[in-house]
Amino acid sequence: APIIPVNLDRVWGSICSRARGRFVTKVPERIPYPVTVSYGAPLPPETPIHEVRRAVHELGEAAARLRREDRRPLHHLFVRAARRHPFDFAFGDATRPRVSRLRALSASIALARALRPSWSGQEHVGVLLPPSVAAALVNLAAALSGRVSVNLNFTAGRAGMTSAVRQAGLRTVLTSRAFLEKAKLDLPEGTRPIWIEDLAASVGTAGHAAAFFLSLYAPLRLLERACGARRRVFVDDVVTIIFSSGSTGEPKGVLLSHFNVDANVEAVAQVFHVDQHDRVLGILPLFHSFGYLILWFAVNHRMGVVFHPNPLDAGAIGDLVQRHRITILVATPTFLQLYLRRCTPAQFGSLRIVLAGAEKLSERLAQAFEEHFGVRPLEGYGTTECAPAIALSALDFRAPGFYQPGSRRGFVGQPLPGVSVRVVDPDTLTPLPPGSPGMLLVKGPNIMRGYLGRDDLTAKAMHDGWYITGDIALMDEDGFVRITDRLSRFSKIGGEMVPHGRIEEALQDAAGASLQVFAVTAVPDERKGERLAVLHTLDEALLPEIVKRVAAAGLPNLFVPRLDHFVKVERLPLLGTGKMDLREVKRVATEVLSAGAGQT
Repeated sequence: APIIPVNLDRVWGSICSRARGRFVTKVPERIPYPVTVSYGAPLPPETPIHEVRRAVHELGEAAARLRREDRRPLHHLFVRAARRHPFDFAFGDATRPRVSRLRALSASIALARALRPSWSGQEHVGVLLPPSVAAALVNLAAALSGRVSVNLNFTAGRAGMTSAVRQAGLRTVLTSRAFLEKAKLDLPEGTRPIWIEDLAASVGTAGHAAAFFLSLYAPLRLLERACGARRRVFVDDVVTIIFSSGSTGEPKGVLLSHFNVDANVEAVAQVFHVDQHDRVLGILPLFHSFGYLILWFAVNHRMGVVFHPNPLDAGAIGDLVQRHRITILVATPTFLQLYLRRCTPAQFGSLRIVLAGAEKLSERLAQAFEEHFGVRPLEGYGTTECAPAIALSALDFRAPGFYQPGSRRGFVGQPLPGVSVRVVDPDTLTPLPPGSPGMLLVKGPNIMRGYLGRDDLTAKAMHDGWYITGDIALMDEDGFVRITDRLSRFSKIGGEMVPHGRIEEALQDAAGASLQVFAVTAVPDERKGERLAVLHTLDEALLPEIVKRVAAAGLPNLFVPRLDHFVKVERLPLLGTGKMDLREVKRVATEVLSAGAGQT
């Protein structure tokens, strides 16, 4: 008999699911509740399981796109959630420990109305604020007013911010005097500041009363007009522009629509089931795609966010987690290393989910974190262009007669519901069998609208509707994805492709280090085109033994860096997102090794 691929979309959340801990005895989010049942073309009986799974995933991706017809802009969902659960905890930070959902809605309306003169005639509006209640409210206000928020990466330096301002055509930047002074930042050239301190003071009693009335009673279209929207906002309109980190070149502006972000929020909600009792720690800035996703995931799924402006402030973060009973921590492995050293197990006792992304989570770090805190970090994977989540590890499912593992060591999880992935040959783009590394392609409703003002780069990043990630990955028989390296993190030395990530792992293992102490790059070489270079933070007397162990581990000789190609630094260069600053790594290595060559 043939195999018929079938996909059921949106069953989770219906009365026939156990969403919110109930079966049948719950009121669905909407009536009638839509469910999509998709059937694929019949497959031969001998079709391998991975091909059946791929067919089902592609049906799911097509079904997820059909949701566009009945989804609403992100702020519409926020208004509805705030009105249905007005007293739920929404936000908190050091200055405002508790902001309810209704208070968050009223405050964002008041801000949007106060900003109408300053934002008049502008489609793109700049925001330069750290993770905080104020930053969240400003982004909500921008959505309510039909504007496109551009959260500037304040760790990218003057050149990075100036590039973003130029590309987005920003005329104003909403920021804080206290923040600029503390962070020692200058405003990007050509922009006019809007000071959040002055704005808050300008909203009088009448302004707050009007905002409160609108938050309770105004129809959505009237509410948008009152907040300064010049036209009706649609689900396909761009809601934010997030600039890439610029770790390998000039930042690119990624255009994300309401539907892109909403599709990703709903997919993540199917993997991580949250409710009003959950709190997530908001340490990722809103210029980080996952930080932006967390904002909308939280406000539209009854989860609270506790913000802290500095993810490196481990002492304060440990106190916040304990005091606010944080249940979900989303961070980079670099930040997890810091918390492992400086936070106590008791401080992290309320955590039930720790999710790591943005860079590879080493098994050594995951194990050390689990042994110290009693909760194993789950690994996820995404890109800004995918709004951002593509694959996530999940908690295991256990029930009488059932066990379904949600994660696999060394893997980043399975593709999200509604997201389809393929591993293909980098040259021919033909699909590869399970276990074979190749280029990872992604398709789904979360894929960006394109790059701001760069149709050429958009066309280069897409192939027949599939986004080309630039990452080398493999997928196993059970559908788990493993990222092996960035294609851009390979060097061609003597005609051979040499992977930097694999060399970093070998060096870390040889050093027995749970914290990252090596960063591999390549510098120009007249004879071979390129040569490996390694930044490190160790005692140089340890290097000969480490290199000897790497060579003994079975790596090809070409993969083993020479001792004179190691460069000691006080700390490895990082971006504000916690990722390694690959461009700075390369610059430092090139500068030091070139100077050394000149001296010899």
